[in-house]
Amino acid sequence: MKVAIVTKKLEEVAADALVVGLHAEEKKLPEGLARVDRAAGGQVKAALDAEKFKAKAGQVTHVHALGRRVVVAGLGPRAETTAEVVRRAAAAGVRRARDLGAVTVACEVLGDRLPARQRAQAVVEGAILGTYAFERYKKEKADRVVEELRVVEPDGRRGREVAEGVRRGEAFARATALARDLINAPANELKPADLARTASQLARDKRLSIHVYERAECMKLGMGAFLGVAAGSAAPPKFIHVTYSPAGRPSGAPAGRRRKRVALIGKGITFDSGGLDLKTSEGMLRMKYDMAGAAAVLGVLGAVADLKLPIEVHGLIAATENMPSGTATRPGDVLRAMNGTTIEIGNTDAEGRLTLADALCYAAARVKPDEVVDLATLTGACVVALGPLCAGLMANDDALAKRLLDAADLAGERLWRLPLIDEYREHLKSDIADLNNVGPRGGGAITAGLFLKEFAGDMAWAHLDIAGPAFTEKELPLAPKGATGAAVRTILTYLTS
Repeated sequence: MKVAIVTKKLEEVAADALVVGLHAEEKKLPEGLARVDRAAGGQVKAALDAEKFKAKAGQVTHVHALGRRVVVAGLGPRAETTAEVVRRAAAAGVRRARDLGAVTVACEVLGDRLPARQRAQAVVEGAILGTYAFERYKKEKADRVVEELRVVEPDGRRGREVAEGVRRGEAFARATALARDLINAPANELKPADLARTASQLARDKRLSIHVYERAECMKLGMGAFLGVAAGSAAPPKFIHVTYSPAGRPSGAPAGRRRKRVALIGKGITFDSGGLDLKTSEGMLRMKYDMAGAAAVLGVLGAVADLKLPIEVHGLIAATENMPSGTATRPGDVLRAMNGTTIEIGNTDAEGRLTLADALCYAAARVKPDEVVDLATLTGACVVALGPLCAGLMANDDALAKRLLDAADLAGERLWRLPLIDEYREHLKSDIADLNNVGPRGGGAITAGLFLKEFAGDMAWAHLDIAGPAFTEKELPLAPKGATGAAVRTILTYLTS
């Protein structure tokens, strides 16, 4: 979908469909909709009255007027307007226009309660994400596609704000779409080497630096935990390090002061069978999505480059499959992580934390970030605790945790902080090694977080368990069935703020 900004009155814009917003419980039409109604000879208001349209948040209706479709998107009560309300209204409105056959859609910067930049960003995000489809493997593609979104700024007074919002909205939405594409791809076409090639192509396109470590290099680095997970697969593992470094020094900063450095670690299990502790067939079905954290990191790195953020960002991905074979790690085996910590394998299906452990060690030794955030489809326990629409957050730094929670709220993604209860550290004790990789079922998401905390060391660290929201089995306001690209917009909001 191409996105353009048009400085005209909505009713004057050439487009197959117009999308305009309406708040609930208001007696007269807002200015933009009132102008469209006057141009249409009162047809719009007559249709809304006849339908008794309530303009509830997410509700849409349409009218054939002015020789095209006029789509009215409900925004709910004005006092309750948030960026997420605008995002979902734009998604529903543009989706309705698409279903009516519109190829070009003009949409006003919906609402008026929030700053224009924030609303413009939400409109673009909603339009792109709300019409996303993954059809790579279908012979018959959808015949109804919106090719261009025209964001309307009638008088040009807020042109700079709208332009910045549109720029951010495009970057955020396309980053999320990239993550969705990677997650939706089947595991036979997205092995660790394919993920590394995708990262290398992204680095070339966005002028990022990249180093892909092969198995031998990982052995020299001492990544025994990561390589232990990879031992059962015929597909070679890849440790991927992508770096965004902005040119010049920060505006107003004195010479010699280095930029803030952030490391993002994405779990990159391209398929998780469970290893020798094999999953059930039902539990294994969607395990191509176990690299959703890695996909999110790659999406974020591309957007960071597009937005030219004044911070240094490192993306780290320990990519491998977790497979059963004669060479696979066994329950009871002991692995040695990069920092020398020994780990007894209580369950081979608790593999993600092993790969993340070595990635955290690498970050501490080689990157030395000011802050590190890992994103992982880590535990079913987090899904049990928070359901399919909310990610879990654990952190050893309250300020970092608060910034991530605030970012998630602005991005419209649900995130809930779980405690790192020190007493649960006992659950990770091993009789023969420094740690066991699993604890009891109760508090499983927290014990996984405590395991990772052991390898975060002195770094300001946060862990996002996105096992629930990374994949949806039903259509959502901003995503069809399949991958959602969870946490991409949260991390980008955190980085941009």
